[in-house]
Amino acid sequence: MLIDPEVLVLDEATAEAGSDMAQSLDRAALAVTEGRTAVVVAHRLSQAETADVVVVMENGRVVEQGRPDELRASGGAYARLWASWTYGR
Repeated sequence: MLIDPEVLVLDEATAEAGSDMAQSLDRAALAVTEGRTAVVVAHRLSQAETADVVVVMENGRVVEQGRPDELRASGGAYARLWASWTYGR
């Protein structure tokens, strides 16, 4: 990075990457965002799992938010996504 921002916005930073490349990019993103506020737009749940707070949106509306472990336990939208994702792996 050329500057040292306090806040980063990463919008689908790994969307076009293959699985191996996405994992490398995820690790790099974690290193770059350490000590900063980061808003990460992601469809990969592996990225959401590293977040302090996850905001789940459906049809343009926030339907739940919280820590990943809390959301998995709540039985809501994130828990359903998580169950579907882990079942499909």
